[in-house]
Amino acid sequence: MVSEAPPFWWTKPDWHAYALWPVSRLYGFVAGTRMRRARRAAVPVPVVCVGNFTVGGAGKTPTSIALARAAKARGLRPGFLSRGYGGSLDVTTVVDPGRHRARDVGDEPLLLAREALTVISRRRIGGARRLVEEGVDLIIMDDGFQSARLVFDQALLVVDSRRGLGNGYLVPSGPVRAPLAEQMRQASALLVIGDGNAADALIRQAARAGKPVHSATLVTVAADDLRGQAVLAWSGLADNDKFFRTVEGTGATLYDTRSFPDHHHLSEDEVADILDHAEAHGYTIVTTAKDSVRLAGEHGRAQELRERSRVIEVEIRFDDPRAPDKIIEAALASARKRRLGGRAGK
Repeated sequence: MVSEAPPFWWTKPDWHAYALWPVSRLYGFVAGTRMRRARRAAVPVPVVCVGNFTVGGAGKTPTSIALARAAKARGLRPGFLSRGYGGSLDVTTVVDPGRHRARDVGDEPLLLAREALTVISRRRIGGARRLVEEGVDLIIMDDGFQSARLVFDQALLVVDSRRGLGNGYLVPSGPVRAPLAEQMRQASALLVIGDGNAADALIRQAARAGKPVHSATLVTVAADDLRGQAVLAWSGLADNDKFFRTVEGTGATLYDTRSFPDHHHLSEDEVADILDHAEAHGYTIVTTAKDSVRLAGEHGRAQELRERSRVIEVEIRFDDPRAPDKIIEAALASARKRRLGGRAGK
């Protein structure tokens, strides 16, 4: 899957999108067919899949963390299941933040592992079974909605309200991962993050399909001390501009930025550029938790950059505080029904 989305994906369709349309049509046919015909294996615990309609970040990781916290508040033992994008390990692995590096297991799994037991696996059914063996009673699957071969009891699709579906075209003409009608059919609910209107058409479509629509915002945590400070912000995300807006929302003065592709590991020259430029101008360096964790275990100037970069933590705040419980309860009910149906068929 593409990690660095081309800019034309997020603007009004132009000749780039039109030129690639024949390839997108073939891609959409294959992706839609795979989703419709997928044979999925089941595990004996509820599974919540947190995905999105498009390539690129929409807020899946903070959403997954919010659901895990809600599950723990209910007395459940949640576990995260991730493919481990960006890592080198190709075997099912329990993530150990004290031993593994982002180059081993991926950056997002390291963040998730701070909250709950996390397993990475190229084959998600194998990872799910490992989580069950470890005593997890609720699996939260980070991504994999369009490709997983695992039965999920709730599919929560996260949408960025500012970006929506971008130009609305399928990969590679646009960011949409599979035909929208098929994705909406298999979705259980939507979560719209932010106060933009680019997701309004999706909200109306979900309402017509009888799908619950939840809303939330991303909020910064303990960042008041940045107000008035001159900062240099750097990040390697699917939507770096969203992070830069978050920085400005803290009251900091954003004097300079450095943007890198999603999951990017900085080179020595890139590290030196950030450090030297900030030093020369007296800027406070700020970054994301996801970017910071990619520097964990590094040495030399990379270690210096991690130590000097102020991490701006964010979390999901649901408009309806009961929304996470509703999502979890729906998954529990679906799993009970699934298990009863399985016993009845024996």
